[in-house]
Amino acid sequence: MAHPDRFLLAGVMGWPVMHSRSPMLHNYWFKQHGLAGNYVPLAIRPEGLAAALGALHPLGFAGCNLTIPHKQQAMKIVDEVDTLARSIGAISCVVVRADGSLSGTNNDCYGFIHNIRQEQPGWRADAGPIAVIGAGGGSRAVCYGLAREGAKEIRLLNRTFARAKGIADEFGKPINALPWEQRHEALEGAAMVVNTTSCGMVGQPALDITLDKLPQGALAADIIYIPLETPFLAAARKRGNRTTNGLGMLLNQGRPAWKAWFGIEPEVTAELRAMVERTI
Repeated sequence: MAHPDRFLLAGVMGWPVMHSRSPMLHNYWFKQHGLAGNYVPLAIRPEGLAAALGALHPLGFAGCNLTIPHKQQAMKIVDEVDTLARSIGAISCVVVRADGSLSGTNNDCYGFIHNIRQEQPGWRADAGPIAVIGAGGGSRAVCYGLAREGAKEIRLLNRTFARAKGIADEFGKPINALPWEQRHEALEGAAMVVNTTSCGMVGQPALDITLDKLPQGALAADIIYIPLETPFLAAARKRGNRTTNGLGMLLNQGRPAWKAWFGIEPEVTAELRAMVERTI
């Protein structure tokens, strides 16, 4: 779809936000599709989120992505939240409609599942039990996506048991919350384990988990992409497990956003992935 009459604008709102690789990703697509436009990082304090979202339409933005700490607060600000985002409990993408109203959706679930499919051909959510570590916004998107893909058993673990139980109670089957003390044993017989916490991210402590009971045929996944290999993934790789980092989740969640903003569904190519990897 050509847009010869206007300069296209989108961005990502967060606090902080300058570490984000989203501008590189989206500006690559502008260039690839020969479009005049720009995707910019928008450092927005939590108290300024409502004003910032309200300025999108007057400034000519097609929409924006949201990152920490705005994904839940934005649900109270936009005019409409779709069923998917409401189910997950967070917004990752805002679309500015023709009348200036704002709609919110969540593309993290799409990004996670498509990354796994792209990196691990033949992967199936129903291949066996899946252990998910963490109970924040990322975990909600991952659990929702896995359940929708047909997972029959999701073992959800979090340091604060009440948060994990809250998700399990809200989502229902196949999610079962387990106490943090059972995290090592919860890996027994698992076909997949996913870290959705910030543990292992640059500047954060490593994830406190022992992989001894994880079957060697299991897949270990992390939604972190800085660094590309967290200590958790490195430990899994060294013992023979397949691993997938979170970069592809970032790249793939941009595709439905572009479809909503500009009517184009771009591709996540090996060239794009390599370009972003070189900056990490």
